Amino acid sequence: MSRTPDLIIVNAAVFTGDPAGTTAEAFAVVDGEFTAVGSSEEITRLAGPETAVVDADGRMIMPGICDVHTHLGLGGASVAWDLRIAPHHGLDEICEAVEARAAELAPGEWIAGGVIGSTTMAKLSNVDALAGLDRASGGHPVVIKDDTQHNRWVNSAALEAMGVTEDSPDPEGGTYVRDEAGRLTGVLWEQASRVAEEAFAASIENPEARNRVTFATAAKVCNEVGITTVCDAATTEPALNALSTLEAEGELTLRVVTSTVARPLLAEVGISGKELLAVSERFGSELLHVGFVKVFLDGVPMTRTAAMLDPYLPDGCSSHGPGSGECLYDLDGLVDELEEAVSAGRGVKIHAAGDASARMALDAIEVMRQRHGSGPAFHIAHPLFVDPSDVRRFAELGIVADASPYLWYPSIIQDSMAACVPARTLEKSYPLADLLSSGANVSAGSDWPAGAPMPHPWTGIETMVTREAPGGSEEAINSAQRITLQEALVSFTRRPAEALGLGERVGSIEVGKSADFLVLSQNLFDVDVRRIHGTNVLATYLRGTLVHDANA
Repeated sequence: MSRTPDLIIVNAAVFTGDPAGTTAEAFAVVDGEFTAVGSSEEITRLAGPETAVVDADGRMIMPGICDVHTHLGLGGASVAWDLRIAPHHGLDEICEAVEARAAELAPGEWIAGGVIGSTTMAKLSNVDALAGLDRASGGHPVVIKDDTQHNRWVNSAALEAMGVTEDSPDPEGGTYVRDEAGRLTGVLWEQASRVAEEAFAASIENPEARNRVTFATAAKVCNEVGITTVCDAATTEPALNALSTLEAEGELTLRVVTSTVARPLLAEVGISGKELLAVSERFGSELLHVGFVKVFLDGVPMTRTAAMLDPYLPDGCSSHGPGSGECLYDLDGLVDELEEAVSAGRGVKIHAAGDASARMALDAIEVMRQRHGSGPAFHIAHPLFVDPSDVRRFAELGIVADASPYLWYPSIIQDSMAACVPARTLEKSYPLADLLSSGANVSAGSDWPAGAPMPHPWTGIETMVTREAPGGSEEAINSAQRITLQEALVSFTRRPAEALGLGERVGSIEVGKSADFLVLSQNLFDVDVRRIHGTNVLATYLRGTLVHDANA
């Protein structure tokens, strides 16, 4: 015997997101699941005396957003703790912000924040800029992230806390950037950033309490923009502990799929690899899933550390030479890393920002398919540059195109890449339409806070369709790769749910699935597509429970 609904929504424009493209006016929820979807008349008849009835007043309702690639720890910290710096800020503005924060702190406290734009970061590799930061900081150690989250700028007090001097050798996979005279500039490329983060982490008196606030803040931010499910793209043991604690206390308002890290991270400290895999086995619940291993195959184009098929431009944005970058694994080593993850029952998310690294990832996954068939889940994150001859291989090998960051429009990050990458390569970026037409699963994510300062899906949805700056512009990035609004919405809902192994549970408004849904301020199908970025989420529901109310 069916139960009387706990909640019904009527008089709505329901985008179900199901494979048939079904639309509806209403639905019913029992015990956090959709139990009926149909017309307002049909659903109203199901109500009982205790049923909560919500009249949507004709507003658009859609499934909760599923962000296939985000960094909850970094994103939550950027909101809860970090000194906020805009990517367009120059040296003077950065120093003014640092000086103001320094005046608020007790002696010895660190100043941490971001982000510095990649183009600005390139101008900081000199001792004069470092001296300016030292003066502004008043003796406080400073560590500031760049917009890729791969690199840092620190002051002399931080270098001292790191134990780094002008005689210190560069760490493996990283660079302490020096000027022509060999003097440290405070700029840290790639794995050198980890040394700074370790020193900063050692200064935190109560990391558990800080992490709890960080991840609660991240969940709140996600709910406010309509995100109900995420894949945390680089998960550490402290993150697992914080998320598990929040869930046990009934305060986790987000479904999280984790990706334990295969090797030490740039931005966060702790165990990795087999040790972290073993620890993560203790976790797993309705809201916390241990599903993936994260593998970094290369860096990012803005610092010339993404592995490219063609050389970088001879002059550009970093102190790296004009080579073509390199992968952090050889093919056999990458296959071994994938084998270890698959043997542990995990999927794998591979960071591959260059077309050469994307090809190596495809080659390695082809080996894994020959060994293991279609079962294991593989994502290639950031299909920014994919050689046209490799596009079809995503569908052929059953690989998810983890399409983040979603700055596929003219922006400061695109300007940074244009200073490093040949125009003929840049013009082919983000081949989303070609990937979709080949049959690949294109799943969207924010890469928050690396790909965007906030995980705002409505900007991503709009610009997937227009490839222009939000609100429209005369310039577009690879306009041939525009996709439809329907395709963009599914890439933010059902496809990522399927990519994360949750397709039977979330991603669309269908009977039997978790009642994760949103009430929007405007119907996306009724407005000019260039207004979608202005969408507000009026209400967010997770498992039929209101977790964000814009009117509260």
